[in-house]
Amino acid sequence: MSPLPPVVGAQAIVGRGDIVLCDVRWYLDGRSGYEAYLAGHVPGAIWVDLDAHLSGTGAPALGRHPLPSAQEFAATLGGLGIGAGDPVVAYDDLNGTAAGRLVWMLRVLGHDAALLDGGWGSWRGAFETAAHARTACDCPVRAWPRWAFADIDAASTAGTSSRDVLIDARQRDRYRGEAEPVDPRAGHIPGAVNVPASDNLGADGRFADPRALRARYEAEGVQVRAAPDATSAAAPASDSAVDTAANNAVVYCGSGVSACMDALAMELAGLGRPRLYVGSWSQWSRTERPFAVC
Repeated sequence: MSPLPPVVGAQAIVGRGDIVLCDVRWYLDGRSGYEAYLAGHVPGAIWVDLDAHLSGTGAPALGRHPLPSAQEFAATLGGLGIGAGDPVVAYDDLNGTAAGRLVWMLRVLGHDAALLDGGWGSWRGAFETAAHARTACDCPVRAWPRWAFADIDAASTAGTSSRDVLIDARQRDRYRGEAEPVDPRAGHIPGAVNVPASDNLGADGRFADPRALRARYEAEGVQVRAAPDATSAAAPASDSAVDTAANNAVVYCGSGVSACMDALAMELAGLGRPRLYVGSWSQWSRTERPFAVC
């Protein structure tokens, strides 16, 4: 089978017994994603917990959803029954806001993974309510590639760089500082442009045409570059392996989750991968660093 693109339609998973389906429903307001999963899910789908499976632990200063270590993530995948060669398709019911985190994490490791276009709402087949589990397996530890990330200093520099683009994927009211439901301060990182992840979608909840997505990001200055150069704010300090399809963007959101959807949209548009600032606003807003409102 050919590698999965970053986003696939429901028809692509029909009859694919090799695909591991992952239900990653999660809600910022505290509702139970697991209860939503039990109320109905795609047959054979396993439930993946954003907090327990896709986030590490640490001090609040690291942000609300820090990345798990490579060892922790490998153990999680093995416990879920996802081996290194198992293609994954993930979905949620919030336009990929949570499921995109799993897909992005897997894709930067070179693991075959895609987001279900339209999410749970696009599924028109039978559904089941019984929890499904796969047999645990061994999953090798794969180091997180440094080219995939920007830390808080790189994010700060990207906001003032003439070469890099700092993108805030949150809704406009949070970017402007008009509302902040969870973090200590309202506003955004100075120099960031607002490209809400939800605006990548049409009225039907599916991703816009790749050409429209490309035009949207190119209008903000996003462009592919063959490899990060040493003067780039998003470039790794040192790394023997760089992403040959990287672009010049650094993306962030509230806690490094919904920004993954922006990252997948850029890849779908043929613009390569941005760097993710995992700590995002939940980390930045807990520091004394400057912030902007507009």
